[in-house]
Amino acid sequence: MSLEEKAGGIFVHPQALCESEQVGEGTRIWALAHVMAGAVVGKGCNLCGQTFIEEGAIVGDGVVVKNGVQVWDGVELEDDVFVGPNATFTNDLRPRAARPLPPADFVKTRVLRGASLGANVTVVCGNTIGASAFVAAGAVVTRDVAAHALVAGNPARRMAWVCECGDSLAADLGCSCGRRYRLVDERRGLVPAS
Repeated sequence: MSLEEKAGGIFVHPQALCESEQVGEGTRIWALAHVMAGAVVGKGCNLCGQTFIEEGAIVGDGVVVKNGVQVWDGVELEDDVFVGPNATFTNDLRPRAARPLPPADFVKTRVLRGASLGANVTVVCGNTIGASAFVAAGAVVTRDVAAHALVAGNPARRMAWVCECGDSLAADLGCSCGRRYRLVDERRGLVPAS
């Protein structure tokens, strides 16, 4: 089926539901995706099939959310974040059906600019994934991930450092693309070298 163009150059598949008034120009919303009223979605995003963006979720510009991902209230994806298929977010550390948490008490999660989450990643709420970090497929994030860290496993642990371009960094924290970095500390990660 073809896309339907909405006001502002937003494309919504005929089998998708977009209730939000806060969707940026050039964003594409594919079949069986649902963007709730009150969700914020930036410009130039690609929300693939069967994604769900809950009221209160914030999605920055240029974000790619692959199939089968739910972005809950309290989750913020900054600009240029990639979320792989079936990645899972949470927003309640002790969920109980008989005692649902009010939205004001949801535990916040942030994925900072340019970070990538592989397929089937689980992000426990209350954590921040640093800028340009890379979370390998199947990893379980139980604590903050430093900027430019490549983490893998359950629980996720740092395996290497990665460049903004996605390549692994050499021991001197230089990349074949020409970028160079310096270590702030293990918790905060890397910043561009001056």
